Amino acid sequence: MNIAVITGSAGLIGSEAVNFFSKEFDKIIGIDNNLRQYFFGEGSSTIWNQERLQRSVSNYVHMNIDIREVADLEKLFKEYGSDIKLVLHTAAQPSHDWAAKEPFTDFSVNATGTLNLLEMTRLHAPGAVFIFTSTNKVYGDTPNFLPLQELEERWEIIESHPYFERGIDEQMSIDHSKHSLFGASKVAADILVQEYGRYFGMKTGVFRGGCLTGPNHSGAQLHGFLSYLMKCAISGGHYTIFGYKGKQVRDNIHSYDLVNMFWHFYQNPRSGEVYNAGGGRFANCSMFEAIRACEEITNKKMNYSYSNQNRIGDHIWWISDVKKFQDHFPRWHWKYDLKSTLVEIHDGIAKRQTA
Repeated sequence: MNIAVITGSAGLIGSEAVNFFSKEFDKIIGIDNNLRQYFFGEGSSTIWNQERLQRSVSNYVHMNIDIREVADLEKLFKEYGSDIKLVLHTAAQPSHDWAAKEPFTDFSVNATGTLNLLEMTRLHAPGAVFIFTSTNKVYGDTPNFLPLQELEERWEIIESHPYFERGIDEQMSIDHSKHSLFGASKVAADILVQEYGRYFGMKTGVFRGGCLTGPNHSGAQLHGFLSYLMKCAISGGHYTIFGYKGKQVRDNIHSYDLVNMFWHFYQNPRSGEVYNAGGGRFANCSMFEAIRACEEITNKKMNYSYSNQNRIGDHIWWISDVKKFQDHFPRWHWKYDLKSTLVEIHDGIAKRQTA
């Protein structure tokens, strides 16, 4: 039997992966205990998504396991052993600001939880491919010291810089910078996944995502940029822009496109490999550009205000260079551009509100 274990299975990337990999594996075991509700409140609960998966995916088995609890993980990995062919780790505490409120919780989920999964995989399913959803925040605030120029609606890197054409590659240092506590806990997890590949020879891949998005995101003010923005655009709720004149640039990758990257890696895995994963020059926007796009899709003016206080560790300009991944897996390409992604997010939120 071929089994895929997916953590954070009721979240944005996890649920997309359940749908995708359910067609490729005999059984999908989802691990999710709805910590997102604890992090961000009842409006960010993922129970609706868990129940959707349980109804619609016949080979999906949901387990309410906390990845910080080794004994519970060990029971699962001992039961299925070498039948586990893929461990896809998407569970996380994902917010800069929230991490500062509860550093022990943040680190135990992001770092210790990742270590627990790696060790259970090594001991009980050493041949499995282990894929980790990391973040571009492992680079800290180093991108903010690039030579940027202010344009009418966005910050942009100067045209003569090597990053102008494609964006930031994996050679940027993750050291000597301010990360936020969230960034630091993700660095620890990122390095652990690399080390289990390099030291133990396990088939591990690290994907450092930009803004991960899609229609099944339970967006909140502290996490889920485009989803929360569209939620405010639809409802008329207030949105706050934090710093950088509202011209900060993010690249955005649809959850399907990221999971498709995982699929390509799974079919031809490497040990301890690292990839930047985002929308690149194909799908990126500034905050003001995203607001304008949401207004066009909803045909409503947004209710927003501006705060001069940017979030600690936040990036002024980020565009991912995915050339390394495309060189390794030339058949992969994006399916969703920014507009089609936003339309899907809009339709997904509207559908849930009328259900």
